[in-house]
Amino acid sequence: MKFPGFKILDRYITKKFLGTYIFAIILIIVIVVVFDAVEKIDDFIEMKAPLKAIAIDYYLNFIPFFINQFSGLFTFIAVIFFTSKMAYQSEITAILSSGVSFKRLMWPYFISAMAITLLSLSLNLYVIPAANTHRVEFERQYFKRNRNIRYDKHIYRQIYPGTFAYIRNFSGTTQKASYLAIEQYDGSTIVSSLEASDVQFNPETRRWTAPRYITRTFNDEAEHFQRFENLDTTINLDVVELGKVEDLIKTMSIGELSRFISQQKEKGSDMISIFEVERQNRFAYPAATFILTVIGLSLSSRKVRGGTGLHIGLGIGLCFSYIMFCKFAEEFAKGSSLSPALLVWTPDIIFAVIAVFLYRNAPK
Repeated sequence: MKFPGFKILDRYITKKFLGTYIFAIILIIVIVVVFDAVEKIDDFIEMKAPLKAIAIDYYLNFIPFFINQFSGLFTFIAVIFFTSKMAYQSEITAILSSGVSFKRLMWPYFISAMAITLLSLSLNLYVIPAANTHRVEFERQYFKRNRNIRYDKHIYRQIYPGTFAYIRNFSGTTQKASYLAIEQYDGSTIVSSLEASDVQFNPETRRWTAPRYITRTFNDEAEHFQRFENLDTTINLDVVELGKVEDLIKTMSIGELSRFISQQKEKGSDMISIFEVERQNRFAYPAATFILTVIGLSLSSRKVRGGTGLHIGLGIGLCFSYIMFCKFAEEFAKGSSLSPALLVWTPDIIFAVIAVFLYRNAPK
């Protein structure tokens, strides 16, 4: 396949595309940062957060997330805004009338979309997880409501196939839990359990201790009960896994996340779908840049009554439909028995079909 060169027209369109995109992203980031600073100013003052820490540790690590969060939307808006303006001024008609095919016209759009996709991938796979680590650490130190890792009151985790741990009221500050139960199942039938109150976790030895504990064994519908003193045990469960897993996995690079998923699969974790959704999202969302670019170009390249406003209205409606569909697919994938990868990529597949349809009906 022979790729076209980069001509004056390509430079003109690329400059318009990326210039509009960058301007829109900068504008929304400034607005978001100002509103966020106003909302959190009381915490900053009360917790005596240094100005340098606010600017670098928090907001500098806050910006990559919002660039990526709004990337798809503003790619779409950028394409529609300047292409619709070109169409309204009859520039698109002139370009196509000069012998340039619609496919050739797409080349600078493709190059621009590739640059945005690579930026989004880099942010998603490496930059944002590292930035989240620093940002979360800042929030724990200077935000009163986030001084500790967030823990559910009732924590259930699978530590081996058929073996589950239940922990109640775990505190990251004291490393204590009011109750610990380790239950062994044969299929859906409980076989035995170990239960203890006032449990203490030692981060150095990674052992759980308690002054007293009991064991229960179940056989032929009979229960055998025994009491013991001085529990001292280890379980195949890192204390960081007790925190909200959605927070934990967002601080992992793609390599760390893949290794974590492999580890959890070996343990037989029942939360694999949540981890897999996070991994697939990091690729699916950037890939949508190309799809949204084709939809935006195909919609806005035709001169219609209503001009730019109509194009932008239709474009934003489609883009928000895509975002809502992505959120729905993501939440459904977390609790479904179907493949998380398939469900996460379903919005991209559907909108790719829409893109092909609109492309075929675009002015040639």
